[in-house]
Amino acid sequence: MQPFTTLTGIAVPLLQDDINTDQITPINRNMNPDWAALLFANARKRPDGSDDPDFPLNRPQFRKPSILVTGCNFGCGSSREGAVWAMIATGIRCIVARSFADIYRENCLQNGLLPVELAPADSAAFEARVRAADGAAPFRVDLQTQSISGPGGPDLAFEMPAADRMRLIEGLDDIGLTLKHAQDIAAWEERTCGALPWLQTASDSRR
Repeated sequence: MQPFTTLTGIAVPLLQDDINTDQITPINRNMNPDWAALLFANARKRPDGSDDPDFPLNRPQFRKPSILVTGCNFGCGSSREGAVWAMIATGIRCIVARSFADIYRENCLQNGLLPVELAPADSAAFEARVRAADGAAPFRVDLQTQSISGPGGPDLAFEMPAADRMRLIEGLDDIGLTLKHAQDIAAWEERTCGALPWLQTASDSRR
């Protein structure tokens, strides 16, 4: 996956709580969907099928967002990984939420999308700054310094567990994390093969 170090771009406010994965990406039976078109596909349309001009992502200044700013329990509902793929396909690489559903947060980490939770007081201040900027000026998210900077106020710090921070900066999903230990795994297998040959019921495909 693509590593994440810093991101500078437009922040779009979608300040609602309990946005679920079916709202983020409605069910689609297409085997090769247009993920960008699926992002909030139902919410972006009026009943007659036309674009809703009041939906934030339909407003001209938010057509190319990099950061989504939202409320509590974002990504609740099903474990639909497409709800992360649609964000990335649209250009969103960071979501700043008051809190995340656990599975959605893990899916973000698996795909190189940074999930940021600010302290409660900082969340309110940042949301106000994003609304005031209204897409006219970018914000910058720096994972290395764990800070957000931009118009309307001082830098804001956020916490990120060291393991999560490392995997995003290095661009590692679970397979990539495992392969970091490939030499140790191979050495263990060699030792085990000699000590417990009866465990070796299949040939090693690497040989």
